[in-house]
Amino acid sequence: MRRRHALTPRRSPVTTPTPPTVLQVALDTPLRRSFDYLPPAGPSGIAVGMRVSVPLGRQRAVGFVVGLARHSELPLARLKRALAVLDPEPLWDPQCLDLLRWAADYYQHPLGEVLAASLPVALRRGAPARRRDAAWQLSTRGLEESAAPAVRLGPRQQALLARLGAGPLPAAEATAAGFADALRSLRGRGWIERIELPAATAAPPPQALDPPPPLTAAPRAACEAIAGSLGGYAAWLLHGVTGSGKTEVYLDVIERVLAGGRGALVLVPEIALTPQLVARFRRRLPVPVATLHSSMTDAERLAAWRAIQCGAAPVVIGTRSAVFAPLPSPGVILVDEEHDPSYKQQDGFRYSARDLAVARAARHGIPVVLGSATPSLESLANAAEGRYRRLSLPERAGRAGKPRLGVVDLRRHAARDGLAQPVVAAIERHLAAGGQVLVYLNRRGYAPTLFCSGCGWIAPCPSCDARMPVPPGRPRLTCHHCGAEQPLPLGCPQCGTEVSPVGQGTERIEQALAELFPGVPRVRIDRDVIRRRGDIERALEEVASGRARILLGTQMLTKGHDYPDVTLVAVLNADQGLFGADFRAGERLAQQIVQVAGRAGRGDRPGEVLVQSACPENPLLTSLVNEGYEGFAARALEERRAAGWPPYSRLALLRADAPDRAAVYAFLREAAALAAGLLGPDLRLLGPAAAAMERRAGRYRAQLLVEAAARPPLRRFLGAWLTRLEPLRPPRSLRWAAGVDPIQGG
Repeated sequence: MRRRHALTPRRSPVTTPTPPTVLQVALDTPLRRSFDYLPPAGPSGIAVGMRVSVPLGRQRAVGFVVGLARHSELPLARLKRALAVLDPEPLWDPQCLDLLRWAADYYQHPLGEVLAASLPVALRRGAPARRRDAAWQLSTRGLEESAAPAVRLGPRQQALLARLGAGPLPAAEATAAGFADALRSLRGRGWIERIELPAATAAPPPQALDPPPPLTAAPRAACEAIAGSLGGYAAWLLHGVTGSGKTEVYLDVIERVLAGGRGALVLVPEIALTPQLVARFRRRLPVPVATLHSSMTDAERLAAWRAIQCGAAPVVIGTRSAVFAPLPSPGVILVDEEHDPSYKQQDGFRYSARDLAVARAARHGIPVVLGSATPSLESLANAAEGRYRRLSLPERAGRAGKPRLGVVDLRRHAARDGLAQPVVAAIERHLAAGGQVLVYLNRRGYAPTLFCSGCGWIAPCPSCDARMPVPPGRPRLTCHHCGAEQPLPLGCPQCGTEVSPVGQGTERIEQALAELFPGVPRVRIDRDVIRRRGDIERALEEVASGRARILLGTQMLTKGHDYPDVTLVAVLNADQGLFGADFRAGERLAQQIVQVAGRAGRGDRPGEVLVQSACPENPLLTSLVNEGYEGFAARALEERRAAGWPPYSRLALLRADAPDRAAVYAFLREAAALAAGLLGPDLRLLGPAAAAMERRAGRYRAQLLVEAAARPPLRRFLGAWLTRLEPLRPPRSLRWAAGVDPIQGG
């Protein structure tokens, strides 16, 4: 019988249900893995780079979507569902997200913690990425009916309609203008409606901008060279002596980038540098300038981040973490004082902001400029090998010349209270000539410790392998490393003999200067006096105004500040950096001496630099005096090459610390045993060995050092090794972490 198709029910084609998308979510935890969740109920539109709220045990957590998949290793029925999507769009552009993934892999750190570290604390906790303010606008009905000729309105309603005709009116502005009654009336007619607008998040630039000064030949050539690379990746090493105009090169390049409709990221090593630099940039640039640094409150950092992300502030100046600033269209990245160790994060996610700046520029296809008067040996090696292009600014701007550098032999000239007689005489001479004097000592406090001449007792810290510094006028000793305190002893606790302070810190030198030069105004800059917001600005104002004639402090003084009236720099106790166990100690000392010496003679008057040393024939000092920083760097690079140290090798550290010394070494020996089968001919494992300060804050610290000839084998080894270490179950009080490219031994 013929089938009557018209009466046969039509069957739907058999299909296999499409499995829901699985969200791969990274959490801000030490776990090196992502977690699978189902999307939240309802339409979601989730993309990689968005935040989601997810259940984690009995709590909620903010996670980051790092992947979308069709399948999970777990049955879909066992997956929990995400609770909410927190963002309408990804927080990072593709280049930044790729940079963060690369950084997590290179520095061997959990991706969730890396992503979290790139955001303000408020965003890690789920705050909206974009703040929106309430506003009023005319509704469709209002546009039609308010134009009718028969409509009768009061004066305030007419004024409000006229204002709304020019565009939306922020609610706060409407209230401040006294439109509350008119708003209620027009809203009752249905003529206006409430909307949300992106918040105004950046202050406008000043009306009158400072004109740029004329550039000399070398800075102008540097500007043209960098400008020629705009629109493509290039790494520039800008080696300019102090006062040679590096900042003017930065500003010229930024102005060109802004003219092309793009933004600029400027990194500085210290918070103390930002006020002076930001003020100068804001006086020169016709756009808002945002800042990012650790002394900002969480609310301030969030506001700055939002202003940057929405494009309201196309120029960003910040310290280390600003390398992750969400500029929507960066055109150049500039790293000032690129040699500074402050660019290396020393705990948690141990990244180098300088190196990530280079990696980020490469991903965006834009130039990166690394500027310094004392470039790091790594950067000089990169320039020599062609990875960086080198630009030189060998002369100071204007009529300023290089300062005269001399060494005061402490074997011939005994120091009284830390100051040798030739230095005291030079201070007197420069003050009499109307100059300002800078005295540099990289040790804060009054004196390094107390000493008993009877039995040799030296005041120890009860929690560290360190001595307790002596505070002036305070009845307690305080450790600079862990903060431990104890009463100031009246006599030696071992033999009862009277104890006395030995050595000098900045406070003791300040006291000596007050006795030698009574009535001469002074200002001190170190971590003991620069504690609160505004302290550094007030101190620098004392110097800039000329009220302070003597400037005393630690390495905070070497960070790029401009003191045009300083004609003499005295470097005290330079020898403390000559014999350090760290192979980078000589490089750091040379950089500090050259940087602080560069503060002298930046105006029209010549500068003089005196370095006190009991070892004036030391090769480091003689090469600095006779050949300058370039001569020292060439010698140091040859020594590094011969010894096989960075930049001619790659290093990683596995650090561990615990209250029990035996537990630390037992863990590291087990870690070394797990590494044995992974080591190839191009890798060496050294240790376990104690950290430079083995006991700190009551915890013993030790480490294993991994040395490799190149980066790829080191990365492969670390990935496999850390995978083996994670299942270990050391005592709960023990902490361990890996560090790649360490700049200090712990």
